Amino acid sequence: MPYFTVFTPTYNRAYILSHVYESLKAQTFQDFEWLIIDDGSTDGTRLLVEEWMQEEKLNIRYIYQNNKGKHAAHNNAVENAKGYLFLVFDSDDRCVSTALERLKFHWEDISPLHREQFSTLSVLCMDDNYNVLGHEYPNYICDVADPDQQRQYRSTGDKWGVNVTDILKQYKFPIIEGERFIAESIVWNRMSLAYSARFVNEKLCVKVYRSDGLTQSSVRVRVNNPRGTSMVYLEEFKVLKGLVYRFKSAINYVRFALRTNKVEIIFPSYKSSLLMICALPVGFVFYLVDSYRVKK
Repeated sequence: MPYFTVFTPTYNRAYILSHVYESLKAQTFQDFEWLIIDDGSTDGTRLLVEEWMQEEKLNIRYIYQNNKGKHAAHNNAVENAKGYLFLVFDSDDRCVSTALERLKFHWEDISPLHREQFSTLSVLCMDDNYNVLGHEYPNYICDVADPDQQRQYRSTGDKWGVNVTDILKQYKFPIIEGERFIAESIVWNRMSLAYSARFVNEKLCVKVYRSDGLTQSSVRVRVNNPRGTSMVYLEEFKVLKGLVYRFKSAINYVRFALRTNKVEIIFPSYKSSLLMICALPVGFVFYLVDSYRVKK
């Protein structure tokens, strides 16, 4: 069993996938498998990966699936992963040569007496100029059990890290017929209800935002996948503690639930009902703004 499964989901990214390949070849720690899930590419990705496999520089496994979206590719990868820890390495990212070595170090730095309570290790991302994307954590090492605090740490810019593969197998992405996207946060939020996470202020991943990436088309992607998107925000609304965060989730729930044929707002308490009612007009305004932006 390799220590890591490095999972790369890809769709028509043959022109950039070599950055991942070069990053992985340069790793100082080589006990990993590179699991590539090709989500229906038509640009020669298979031939490129087969060339690399023939080079035998890395332990590469390639799986092709019909285009179903990144979340479905993630489920496929988790099912097929052989590594102890699971790392998502997107097709347009790079990393420092010691990334896997440092991830292993930080994971094993968690006391063996408490390690089973942890599902996640998260580190920082940076741009090409080594600037942190988002904000650093309050301390160099933060061990967090509270789900609300975990979510806040994850939402302060791009983060990168590993999860225990056997735990991930218990937390699959929902698959909604006719939709090809659901936010990754739905899995991390669910896991945080049962497990702790360690956050470390070390920059290991280099991210570049490209015009054909999900980040650049975030609003359009969410508008086109409203059932999954509204599910994410409704779950946040139910579990978050802070009033401001819950109100934002309520607004976004209304914003995208209005695009579904069936709007079901669940009121766990009178206080929650009032908060959701207050979010209705604001969410409706965002719904109209999204409609205008998507049409442009």
